[in-house]
Amino acid sequence: MSNISLETKRWVIAASAIVMQLCLGTVYAWSVFKKPLMTAHGWSETSTQAAFMILMAVVGTSAVFGGTLVDKKGPRFVATVGGILFGIGTLLTGLADKTGSLTLLYVGYGVIGGIGNGFCYVTPIATLIRWFPDKRGLVTGLAVMGFGAGAFFMGQIAPKMVISMGIANTYFVWGVIFLVVVTGTAQLFINPPQGWLPAGFKPAAAKGKSAADSIPFNKAIKTRQWWMLWLMLFLNVSAGIGLISQLSPMAQDILKNAMSGQPTPDQLKAIAITAGTVLAIASIFNGLGRLIWSWLSDAIGRKAVFAIMFLSQAVLYMLLPKIANVTMFGIIASYLLACYGGGFATMPAFAADTFGPAYIGRVYGTMLTAWSCAGIAGPLVFARVKEATQSYEGALFTAAGMLIVGFIVTVLYKTEWP
Repeated sequence: MSNISLETKRWVIAASAIVMQLCLGTVYAWSVFKKPLMTAHGWSETSTQAAFMILMAVVGTSAVFGGTLVDKKGPRFVATVGGILFGIGTLLTGLADKTGSLTLLYVGYGVIGGIGNGFCYVTPIATLIRWFPDKRGLVTGLAVMGFGAGAFFMGQIAPKMVISMGIANTYFVWGVIFLVVVTGTAQLFINPPQGWLPAGFKPAAAKGKSAADSIPFNKAIKTRQWWMLWLMLFLNVSAGIGLISQLSPMAQDILKNAMSGQPTPDQLKAIAITAGTVLAIASIFNGLGRLIWSWLSDAIGRKAVFAIMFLSQAVLYMLLPKIANVTMFGIIASYLLACYGGGFATMPAFAADTFGPAYIGRVYGTMLTAWSCAGIAGPLVFARVKEATQSYEGALFTAAGMLIVGFIVTVLYKTEWP
């Protein structure tokens, strides 16, 4: 890319980031694979769900290390390593199904795939914040929009692939695709030249801190603002990721309850495909929400966006147990996933506004430990409540309570440092 202008280069990097995140976001289609794995191997709800919980925990944890490496080694190195690990982890997931090994599923899908995903997730965010000081909210929304939308493609394609070629072969195919596409796009990631600014951009006009007055990580983590942002991210992600982990089974339960009598095998296949479509549509809004909410945060502020998302979600989570129509369920789920994605997209800009972009790789990368904790808490609550009560109602009310706490924290948040 040495012969193109820096203005063009930054948009090429942004486009590459979207493609990479589309691949990474396919992990959100986990609920499509969960029931077939349970049926094929006799694994329990919680033990199967543990693979997804491990993945989410490892993604957030590895993002901490990945963010630090981005600051030290550069984005291309970190994203390349991440792409290789993510592809290998996907291939090992297929092998885990082939051999019926739950341990290999945890190691391949959860640990190796999670490390690769975390490395690749944080890299475009840290890189694009440096390339786009004039559009922090918009560009972080674009970067992670692909992550939210990735499950759309997997939700549409995977059920048919599983039916026609089996779980293992489906993962083998995607593993090869990820190795090629993710590592390929990683080669385009570089940091901007030292001191470079977009044409006509004046740092004084930007919201938040500039690179020159950025706060180092060792000081940022000692402030109440960093921990409040961490808690806001944790609460928003816990509710959303719990819903995502059970979205396909919840839609299938609604469809089965609407039928008279026991579904036939053909009807069960149709139900699975329909539930996959619901997941796919909701995943589109997961992606769109990342773009819309982050763009809106540039206009009305990050705090206002989080307050709206927390309060509106709390109301809808309390209403969700009463929904018996799959279309209405899909509409509500789409909005909830839009808010879930919006939190991910808005938080990097929120952190950069507060602490500046110079150390954002480590400052925000470490903040993603909230994602790790939420990746365990949200899915675990949903799985355990479902096993204990044969209903999701208690989990949905728990999610609503967490979101109300998030609203209170947001209202109390003050941007002054410190």
